[in-house]
Amino acid sequence: MAAVVTLGFLVALELAARHYGAPGPVTNQVREVIHAPKSGGLLYAAMALTMVVLTWRERFIAAGTAIGIDVAFFAVRWAVDADTAGGHPFGNGALWVILGCAVIAVTRRTGRERVLLLKGVGLGLLLMAGRKTGDTWLLITSKTRPGVLDQYVATADHALGQPSWLVGRIVTATGAIGFNFLDFVYGNLAVAAVIAALYQLRHVAVERRFPRHHLVRTFLVIGLVGPAFYMIYPVVGPIFAYGTGMEHWSAVSLWAPDMPPSEPWAVATLWPQTPPPVGAPHPVPFDEITPRNCMPSLHTAWAVAIFIHSRKGPRLLRCAGTFWLIATLCATLGFGYHYGADLIAGVVFTLTIEAALRSYDRGWDRSGIRLVAYGAAVFTAFLVSYRWLPVQMAEYPWLSGPLLVSAMASVVYGYVRTTARWTRRTAPERQPEPQPELI
Repeated sequence: MAAVVTLGFLVALELAARHYGAPGPVTNQVREVIHAPKSGGLLYAAMALTMVVLTWRERFIAAGTAIGIDVAFFAVRWAVDADTAGGHPFGNGALWVILGCAVIAVTRRTGRERVLLLKGVGLGLLLMAGRKTGDTWLLITSKTRPGVLDQYVATADHALGQPSWLVGRIVTATGAIGFNFLDFVYGNLAVAAVIAALYQLRHVAVERRFPRHHLVRTFLVIGLVGPAFYMIYPVVGPIFAYGTGMEHWSAVSLWAPDMPPSEPWAVATLWPQTPPPVGAPHPVPFDEITPRNCMPSLHTAWAVAIFIHSRKGPRLLRCAGTFWLIATLCATLGFGYHYGADLIAGVVFTLTIEAALRSYDRGWDRSGIRLVAYGAAVFTAFLVSYRWLPVQMAEYPWLSGPLLVSAMASVVYGYVRTTARWTRRTAPERQPEPQPELI
């Protein structure tokens, strides 16, 4: 049933993208069998997820095969002088190995072994499909939402002290080194998630089963549900609505995306030097190219998910999860991609999703229902207040700012307290140590 629903969703997005004259997620993924992939690192990360079901000998064979195929592709492209068209010169081999595992599962495996290998293949394909569906969602938001609500969020952000303007000035002052370091962290969030997931799934090959709950599930659900709110609350971000767009970073970026200039559509050129004044906000028309992908901040949501799932790992993994969260928050604000209001909404969104998944796994009870309902209520209250009370929030920042942060903190506290109680209830009882018999 899950496979049928996923396939139907991908087909629907494919048709929607075709309606706007662009290839959809299915076409883009099929193209990468031959053409240079958009993200070779993501394809190898997907292959790593697939390999959690393989033995060590099979893993070495799979990795060697992928590298060999990529070397062959590179040689052919070099011989015929083929252009990668902005893609990566590697990654095709990883996709071929994943598809090969699917063929082996159908033709050479039976019973539980076939199901396990197909689950590994499905996990890798879902990670790749998540990236492709996200790109298609962003295209749809830019085509179907001509007006953006940036003025509302920017006005409400006065309650938080306009953190995007503050961090933006700091990142700008660090120059090329600071920007490209954060850009690398920001762009490789999915790879960081795979590293954390590989630790959680490290026993799959031995136990021949997947754990009930792991990071990849949360990651995919966030990517599936989150873009729906982009359609409800279209926002492009301060660097586009109040700045010069990606031209601001073109002089220091090593791999800046090729985007048309968006400055003619900006309300004013204020970011990051001058915070916008408080006034009566209204929807602003914007181009049909820039994605409306701010509310909530899904990069923040994914980074919080990595942080949560790394808490039970070794010290190095915990430190990496903390680093990735802090660096991602600095990047989302400092690059001008998000407002502070987006970030706190993203935190609540993630905790609500995570609580719902864990409640589903363990069986819905009163504590799980209460936690999910409270998280959803706070998230809804954030969106409503940003839309209908931004001026009041800006006029009374000493009240609205602490209220926003306290509401987010209350969801964090509720999640930590409830999940800690669940962990204590499911922990195995300690067996009494054997005592020496008295003679």
